[in-house]
Amino acid sequence: MNKIKKTYERMNEVEAKFKVSDNALTVKLSGEIDAQSVGVLRRKIDVEYDCSAVKNMIFDFKEVNFMDSSGIGLIIGRYKRVAALGGYVKIKNANKTLKRIIELSGLGRIVRL
Repeated sequence: MNKIKKTYERMNEVEAKFKVSDNALTVKLSGEIDAQSVGVLRRKIDVEYDCSAVKNMIFDFKEVNFMDSSGIGLIIGRYKRVAALGGYVKIKNANKTLKRIIELSGLGRIVRL
């Protein structure tokens, strides 16, 4: 299998679904959030947020089974955008491992769990 096809398949291992309600964009993620997938994911989330005309963002991690430091960077970047508009970022349904990563990284001090 060639390198481009492998990269494309890897990008599709994470999925994002969006829902707008109560002045918040909920980003329901599934799969693995890592360096390979975060670029495409970042662009999808930013476009959806910009078009939704809401203030807050909620990440639903119920179906996320892996996240590395790239995922932390993704959330911090979205936090900066949302905070600049006076909104908040919240993370819900994170499993024990993801909660631990969030706590150890210090991310729990700026986003709501």
